[in-house]
Amino acid sequence: MKRILAALLLVCLILSGCAVPAEQESPGNLVIHFIDVDQADCILMIAGETTVMIDGGNTGTSWEVLSYLQRFGVDQIDLMVNTHPHGDHLGGLPTVLNNIPTDEIWCSTTGYSSNLFNSFKKAADRQDLNIYHPAPGSVFQEGGLSVTVLGPLNSTDTYTDLNDTSLVLMVQFGQRRFLFTGDMESFAEQQLLSAHINLQADVLKVGHHGSYSSTSQAFLNAVDPDYGVISCGRNNEYGHPHDAPVNRLNRADVELYRTDLMGSVVLVTNGEELAFFLETANTNLTGYEKAA
Repeated sequence: MKRILAALLLVCLILSGCAVPAEQESPGNLVIHFIDVDQADCILMIAGETTVMIDGGNTGTSWEVLSYLQRFGVDQIDLMVNTHPHGDHLGGLPTVLNNIPTDEIWCSTTGYSSNLFNSFKKAADRQDLNIYHPAPGSVFQEGGLSVTVLGPLNSTDTYTDLNDTSLVLMVQFGQRRFLFTGDMESFAEQQLLSAHINLQADVLKVGHHGSYSSTSQAFLNAVDPDYGVISCGRNNEYGHPHDAPVNRLNRADVELYRTDLMGSVVLVTNGEELAFFLETANTNLTGYEKAA
């Protein structure tokens, strides 16, 4: 059924003559860009005139991220989220903040100590913005898009691993739900399960670049996604994605999209049907083609 629905949306897009870059102009669609930033995370969501950014890749790809946003006409950001302050999630955000007006910033912490985080705070200061640490249950709602914080459930200083402090976000648009977990590992996954939080989602942004430390079987069972997206670098030094979580996802019949193999992945939904488009040949973001 999911492939039939996706095919129907694709037919509508093709018949209307719309290329993927123009899809963000439709007020009835949500477009989610899983941007290829090598061994890092960067997600851009556009719903009509509402723009949400989750993480910003590495420092080394910061200007590529900015160029990508500008290419898709992003001239303001309503909500910027840093799931946690590791460099492969935070790195590009200071550059974006220094160049694009932003309304609100969420982060898993407001007091991390690093040169990069200091740059992030200075960039926020230049826009006279506070960096908020949203509590579970916090909601951003605009343009038909709802972003709800599910975790972390504990204060950040109680975790021994910074990955487990990652902000966990449930995004809803129409009837569709999308779960973003940053680098959350199995310890924090179990906390969410023990709290009996509704984790079901149609699309899972697979945790920690597909590491064995995330996407436990119990967590995957609770999310029960139809699709998964893994953001990782080609031939990366960590061997991401690891075989164990990929095998679990395959056994659960989750259709996987990977930035290391496919380049940037773009998801388009009208709140019911879902369609995926893939960056063509991983070459300088020159174009997209529909997923097979």
